[in-house]
Amino acid sequence: MDCFYENGLRFSCVEGCRYCCSCEPGYVFLSQQDLDKLCAVTGMKEQAFIATYCRVVNMGAFSMISLKEKENYDCIFLNARGCSVYDGRPKQCRTYPFWMSVMEDEDSWDRESKSCPGIGKGKLYTKEEIDKLLEVNLDQSPIIRS
Repeated sequence: MDCFYENGLRFSCVEGCRYCCSCEPGYVFLSQQDLDKLCAVTGMKEQAFIATYCRVVNMGAFSMISLKEKENYDCIFLNARGCSVYDGRPKQCRTYPFWMSVMEDEDSWDRESKSCPGIGKGKLYTKEEIDKLLEVNLDQSPIIRS
């Protein structure tokens, strides 16, 4: 069976859209590498950064660290100009929309395109590029607290 993105997929972030950073509740789980980059960009020490910008999400037997959201579900770092920590944004943010949940099958990709105006437009990502982005997300080990 052929992969639905065998011939690649088009995606280009539409300036000003910000859908993936706002509108809906969700989690941006951080790896240690993500946290290190964010601390460097903000100039904060790890514990202060976590206390200010993160929440601990109880997953049952363990907890994970996620970025906080504003009351309207916007990312804590989203402002009128866009992402205030763009150069240090987490892997999860950098690899959108090439997430396992979106890339499950063609129907999932099509459903996501109804919310994201950049899907189906712009740069053609090859299957190899997409697979590499999916791999980046699989390699991410979120910070787990017992």
